[in-house]
Amino acid sequence: MGYAPSPRPTFAEPTHRPYATVTRHLWGDPEAGEVADWIYVSSERIHHIVFGLAPGGWFRHSDSFRTIFAADELLYVVSGEMLLSNPQTGEVHLVRTGEAAFFRRDTWHHAFNQSGELLKVSEFFSPPPSQGTSGKYAQTKPNLTVSRYGQDEALGRWPMDRAAIEATQTIRVLRDADLLWRRDGSALVGLYASTEHLTAGRIHLQPGQRSDIQMHGGDESLLVLEGTLNIFCPEKDGQQWFELTPQDGFYLPAGAPHQYYNMTGQPVTALFGVAPSYLATDER
Repeated sequence: MGYAPSPRPTFAEPTHRPYATVTRHLWGDPEAGEVADWIYVSSERIHHIVFGLAPGGWFRHSDSFRTIFAADELLYVVSGEMLLSNPQTGEVHLVRTGEAAFFRRDTWHHAFNQSGELLKVSEFFSPPPSQGTSGKYAQTKPNLTVSRYGQDEALGRWPMDRAAIEATQTIRVLRDADLLWRRDGSALVGLYASTEHLTAGRIHLQPGQRSDIQMHGGDESLLVLEGTLNIFCPEKDGQQWFELTPQDGFYLPAGAPHQYYNMTGQPVTALFGVAPSYLATDER
């Protein structure tokens, strides 16, 4: 199949995205590989998908599908194990279930399913494709004709020069110890990355906990990982109270007040991305 822009589901108000109704999309070719996408939202501010690779599957790039974009990207492994590489620099990173990887614009990237199960990865991407940052932008970059899968310059220097080698890498693997923690009401929020374009992290609610009513200066997309999450949208017309289970998503346009509740006896964990600004003011 040749390159074509992916669908861009966009919504004007807070919107529940049940897993069963999320937009499906397949892209790729024999050289780049084939990737299944579940597209939760692709607004004027944020693009949020889950992509899937079958056991033994991968995506690289081809002339039609160049994997280099003008965006910040946060990839969180929902299931399986992912080898994520920058084929230009030779970096190779192993990202396991519950871990994330972050990189900035103009970073070539390939991904391989390193496990015997379906690899599912949640991806937050901003500035989004609606701003011309994805396939259209990639076609303006020279195609990468040689792919490297190892940093030969590190041979004979590891781990003695580890800090210097890691300082040059373009991809950061992020684990629990790397989160920047915040408290919102009784909710615990851990941030993986926060830039001028994108803030992404996890929210944790223990049984009976709730967040404060909050608003953001950007669009938010959320994905439930575990538990049953209720969301209250006090200024929305019509239905204001929503119930989400794992793999469900939720979209909140910039400035929309909302509050998270855990009404159950089990913990709740959800991923979120906000773009461009996390705070409701001009501050980041």
